[in-house]
Amino acid sequence: MAQFKHLIIGVTMACAAIAAQANTTPPQNAQLQKQEIAKGDPPRWYQDDTTPAEQLRTLRKEIGAALAEATIACKQGPAADRGACLQEARATYRQDMANAARIRAQNHPH
Repeated sequence: MAQFKHLIIGVTMACAAIAAQANTTPPQNAQLQKQEIAKGDPPRWYQDDTTPAEQLRTLRKEIGAALAEATIACKQGPAADRGACLQEARATYRQDMANAARIRAQNHPH
């Protein structure tokens, strides 16, 4: 799981950039984000999955979470860009899921 942190951070930063660009983060979400940041990283980010099956399952879960985050960010963006944004998010999801085994192998070469 620790090896996928960079993927999660990258997607989170991209979603934050889209939301900041749209400047539509609801106040309750901004407050929740501040609280979560204050808590620090979840311990699970630093616990490696031990088997290839666990690693692949975790990666697929993270790819799904990245799609959910991107979908939220797209819906908060300008209406004119929403369709293209959602289409790109889904395409990235499909590509990442199709390549999940290769991504896992790159991050866990053993």
